[in-house]
Amino acid sequence: MTAPFLLDAGGDPGTDPRTFAAGAADLEAVGYDGIFAAETRHDPFVSLTAAAMRTERVTLMTGIAVAFARSPMVVAETANDLQLVSQGRFVLGLGSQIKTHIERRFSMPWSAPAARMREYVAALRAIWGAWATGERLRFEGEHYRHTLMTPFFSPGPNPFGPPPVWVAAVGAGMTETAGAIADGLLAHTFTTERYLREVTLPALAAGATSAGRALDGALPAGFGLSIPAFIAVGETTAELDAAIEATRRQIAFYGSTPEYLAVMRLHGWEAVHERLHAASRRGEWAEMAGAVDDDMLAAFAAVGSPAEVASTLRERFGGVATRLSFSAGYPIRPEVAGALLAALRA
Repeated sequence: MTAPFLLDAGGDPGTDPRTFAAGAADLEAVGYDGIFAAETRHDPFVSLTAAAMRTERVTLMTGIAVAFARSPMVVAETANDLQLVSQGRFVLGLGSQIKTHIERRFSMPWSAPAARMREYVAALRAIWGAWATGERLRFEGEHYRHTLMTPFFSPGPNPFGPPPVWVAAVGAGMTETAGAIADGLLAHTFTTERYLREVTLPALAAGATSAGRALDGALPAGFGLSIPAFIAVGETTAELDAAIEATRRQIAFYGSTPEYLAVMRLHGWEAVHERLHAASRRGEWAEMAGAVDDDMLAAFAAVGSPAEVASTLRERFGGVATRLSFSAGYPIRPEVAGALLAALRA
C-alpha cells in the first residue's frame, strides 16, 4: 500500500540556507516527496536554490513566499530561475500575509487581498507568457501594470515551462480565488477536517465553477491540495505528553489571531478565541495552552503513536489532499518520524 498523498517536509524556519540545503538532501534520502521553505527568518527562494543544488528528485516549494511584499516582475524572474536551477521541480507557493505584516514589517501597501492575488497570478502568467512567445507584454490591471519588456531583459522560453502557482488561503474569499486561478491550494495548519469539508472545498468548487474549470471530485481538475497537519506524536508516555503540550501551545497561538476566527466560529469556539486574544495582548503566552481542551486538540491535531497518527491522517485527508506535511512545534526523534512515514505508506 502507498500513502494516499505525497508526503512533504518543511524546513525549520530558523535554518539558514546552507543548513537547509544539507537537510534537504537528507530528507530526499529518507523518502519525502517534496520540501517546503517558508518565508520567516530567511528568504525561501535562496534556501530552495541551495537545496536544488543538493537534490535530484524532490519537489521544491515556497510555503509560502509573501506575494504583496514583492512586485510580480521580481517574483516572475526569481521563480523562473528556480525552475531552471531545479530542472522543473519548483512550485511557487504564494500567500498574502496579513495587513499588519505587509504594512508594518514590509512597509508595503495593503488592499483587497483576494482581488490583488487574482491579479498578481495573472500578471505572473502574462510575464512568463511574454518571455515564452516573444509577444509584447501588455498587462494592465487595477493593482499591477506591466507593459515594458525589451529583448535585453527577457530570459526567453524556460525549457521546463513556467512553474505551477499555488495560493495559500484560509478564508472563503481567498480560497475561492485559488479555485479560480491557481494550480493548487496551500491550506493553513489551523484547519480542521470539518472546516476543510464545509468551507474550503465548497469555496474551491465555487471558484472553479466561476472560472469555467471542471471539477474532479471535490477539487478542480488537475488541482493540488496541500495540508500541513498538526501532529502530536510519540512512542513513550513522556514523549507524547510533551508533544501534546507543544501542540496545545501552537493551537492557542493561532486561535488567538483574529484572522483565523472563522475556523473557531465554525466550531462554536468564539469565546475561546476572545479569551486567547485577550491573553495574547497581555503577553500571557505560557498560560494560553490551558484554553485548548481535549476536544479542540483532537479537532486540530492527529494525536498518538506513529500508527495512530497515520491512521487519523488517512481517515481525515485521504481522497481529498494530494500532498501532506506535518506541523510540529517540538523535536521529533528520527525513529519516530521514520515510523510515521512507514505507517503512512504501509
